[in-house]
Amino acid sequence: MARKTFEEALARLEEITRALEDGDICLEESMKKFDEGVKLAEFCNAKLTEAQKKVDILLKKDGKLTAVPFAEDENQDEEGQA
Repeated sequence: MARKTFEEALARLEEITRALEDGDICLEESMKKFDEGVKLAEFCNAKLTEAQKKVDILLKKDGKLTAVPFAEDENQDEEGQA
């Protein structure tokens, strides 16, 4: 995969998702897009994990003794209440 930013990868993943949801492409093309989408999702996940670790480290450097990790459940709760 060519070097991409998180935002570029996410935008491409959204394009692929729309194309697959529309269902206007043949099976072979769908499989190619699905494969690309899986790779992009893995890339995005790795970038998010890396960012989370950096935030944890920065919080430690800010004079706090322990890292304050992101609460993954907060995003899910907010989405569920919307």
